[in-house]
Amino acid sequence: MRILMAGAGATGGYFGARLAQAGQDVTFLVRERRYQQLQASGLVLQTPQGTETLQPQLAQASSLTGHYDLIIVTVKSFALDQVMEDIAPAVGTETLIMPILNGLRHIATLQQRFGEDKVIGGLCKINATLGDNGEVIQMTPLHQLYYGALDGHNDARLQRVDAALRDCQVDTRFSDNIMDELWEKWLLLSTLGAVCCLARGNTQQILTSRGGEALLQGVFSEILSVITAEGYQTRPAATARILELLSDPATPMTSSMYRDLIQGFDIEADQVIGDLLLRAKRHSLATPLLNAVDVNLQVYLQQR
Repeated sequence: MRILMAGAGATGGYFGARLAQAGQDVTFLVRERRYQQLQASGLVLQTPQGTETLQPQLAQASSLTGHYDLIIVTVKSFALDQVMEDIAPAVGTETLIMPILNGLRHIATLQQRFGEDKVIGGLCKINATLGDNGEVIQMTPLHQLYYGALDGHNDARLQRVDAALRDCQVDTRFSDNIMDELWEKWLLLSTLGAVCCLARGNTQQILTSRGGEALLQGVFSEILSVITAEGYQTRPAATARILELLSDPATPMTSSMYRDLIQGFDIEADQVIGDLLLRAKRHSLATPLLNAVDVNLQVYLQQR
């Protein structure tokens, strides 16, 4: 299977490297700066098991040739419009596109651009970041990759995807209910991002502060009410596990949006929080805590 990994940051770099190491034909589509960095130093993975370096196949938008069987999109959501233009020449009649982005807005955006039959569901669970020299740093052993047809019908095309991904040295989950997995991932990451960005700290600091537990639970409840109104078929055991994970004061957690914010980078405010508020408005839901988070993030973006 010919695979194009759109992006070689922490997510794309890690999972793309594992696919390449498993013998898959993987090309990384990257910008000039990342291209030069990877050409010079290789793709470096720092994991709990040690350091690995590989020389990846690289391409820039101007040098893409031929169609790919699978395009995995791993960029930040605010870069999606440009990436869609970049990957367009690589999309053929049999190409499938698997986005691994935060939120859900990107699915409709990709479907409108390339067609509903081309987009499949995907998400990952990994604690990883880029180091100062562009190395991919996996901070914990967690490395899960979920995928499946958005309508739950995992046909022969999806079976081919599973055959390519399942032996890539990561924990793969071929799901026949990927939409619920996507809703639940959004519930987790948006709650985590909202409270960390608003409080400017990790969950341990928040939960051990006066009113911190109430803040976290309040944000969680607002988000759950929004996604349920939007079509999430609540799975009580799953949502309870998410809240339990977030509410453990012994485990300090932060979101990628918070880490980007404290470094002064651009953040996915509209895609992670703003989109929830738009969906809440459709159902006349009161979300005062989410509104406070959104104002906070808008002010941050104005001040960048």
